[in-house]
Amino acid sequence: MLRFIALSGTISVTENLYVYEADGQMMVLDCGVGFPDLEMHGVDLVIPDFSYIVKNKEKLAGIVVSQGHEDHIGAIPFLLKEIETEIWAAPLVTGFLKDKLDEFGIKNYKINTFQPESAQFEVGPFRIQPFRVSHSVPDSCGFAIDTPEGRVFHVPEHKFDQKPADGRPFDLDRAKMLAGQKKVLFLASDCLGANKPGFTEGEAKIEDNMEGLMKNAPYAVFATAISSNIGRFQQMINIAHRLNRKVVLVGRSIQKKIEIAYDLGYIKIPHNIIITYHDSQRFKRNELFYIVSGCYGQVGSSLYRISLGEHDRVEVAEGDVLVFSADPAPPYSKESQDFVIDNLIDKGVDVHYYDLHEGLDEGIYVSGHGGQGDIVGLFKIVKPHYFIPIGGEIRYMKSYLDLAIDFGANPADIFRLKPGESVVFENGNAYLGERVMTKQVLVHGLGIGDVGKVVLGDRAVLGNEGVVVVVFKVSKGKKLAANPEIISRGFVFEKVNKELLSQAERRLSEQVKKKGKFDKASLHELGMNYLSNFFFQKTGRRPMILLVVVEV
Repeated sequence: MLRFIALSGTISVTENLYVYEADGQMMVLDCGVGFPDLEMHGVDLVIPDFSYIVKNKEKLAGIVVSQGHEDHIGAIPFLLKEIETEIWAAPLVTGFLKDKLDEFGIKNYKINTFQPESAQFEVGPFRIQPFRVSHSVPDSCGFAIDTPEGRVFHVPEHKFDQKPADGRPFDLDRAKMLAGQKKVLFLASDCLGANKPGFTEGEAKIEDNMEGLMKNAPYAVFATAISSNIGRFQQMINIAHRLNRKVVLVGRSIQKKIEIAYDLGYIKIPHNIIITYHDSQRFKRNELFYIVSGCYGQVGSSLYRISLGEHDRVEVAEGDVLVFSADPAPPYSKESQDFVIDNLIDKGVDVHYYDLHEGLDEGIYVSGHGGQGDIVGLFKIVKPHYFIPIGGEIRYMKSYLDLAIDFGANPADIFRLKPGESVVFENGNAYLGERVMTKQVLVHGLGIGDVGKVVLGDRAVLGNEGVVVVVFKVSKGKKLAANPEIISRGFVFEKVNKELLSQAERRLSEQVKKKGKFDKASLHELGMNYLSNFFFQKTGRRPMILLVVVEV
């Protein structure tokens, strides 16, 4: 019997985490982070719920990683704080992981590095054979996995770009060989592009298109892309070299990932083209090319701070050119990206971005995810019996289902799984298995999972309605020693609304005096109920009310 569990990564494009179970053992495939939505005030990251894995850690044989984006590797440090296990990853992914684990202070780990062109390895009862796929980060892999129930294919993300910027195309020959050796039980594959007709365009043209926008720039040139997009950075460095500009890397994530990629031979850098912040002061602005992190406008990122004029070393000026080689793909990123773009334009920067000129495609970005042609092309190679869409949202899973049906699949053989749902494969048959209970796990600062719906609800009230603090001074005889003092923060401006607050103090005092003697519990209940109704009647708002009782 084989059980496939989608712990997360099926109804969103992030938090990829899948579990394979057979013969009493378990293998995890990918373990990525998600990003907070607009209601998650103050939250830094969203990570998968590891409860099931931790509960069954004695069964865990290891973690296999498909690629180096954060939504596939970003949660591994959090999991390794709770369990010990081995990891299997391609060379560049290994480099990214080592840097991340060191950053988190995790020392006791073992990463087994495999070569996508030829590797075979075993994780518990599973025999894994990777093959290279095209994506927006080098060393992205699909996997042929031999299980007790047969061979399955797991391809988290792919497109059929045979001339990618990193020079490492989809290994069609190996994929076809692996698919042709045995009948394939099921395919779990990327559905994010299932609404887009045709094939995703190749990356080769992007270099020429970006250069066309930059070559006549009168002053500094800036460019940004997701920090693991090594192929795009290679293109940017190529352009800078041809334009005789020095490159300044801005942002730790880009600096570290380019350094790792260079050390491993995944990027070629001309001698002395990359310079430091300090050395850049010796050059004119029209001799500089800045590669900046923060392509999604993340709060606190280098690009975000530059757009506000708050970066301590880099600033933009009127006449500079900035190219966004990224679209707002992660959920809820468009608002922050738009904010940064507006700020840059307001400073006189010539910004080229995803929806410039009402949809005119300047050819400065292509998706790492395949369109309908790429998805069906994979179907034709693998020819699976069963289909499982992953890495998208519900609407993309439905489009994937339609594509599979058009391909000839039986609708009953297509499983659209929500977080925690599973499929059991037994003697060639498949059926929905027991669901694993999962929840959102939110990370804020050093706290993991200590922010939940109640805390988020309180933060929403504080952010939208403000807070009112009420201080009662009570005598030992359980009577008010003075009128309560009301302090507003984020509710009303005290200087302008002084009379409103004074009126609230007087009326609340009258209500308490009518009651005579009281205890803290009854005083708290009276104060909360009265002020909540009073402020709503006067302002139409319900601030958070905090009551403090001081004995004098």
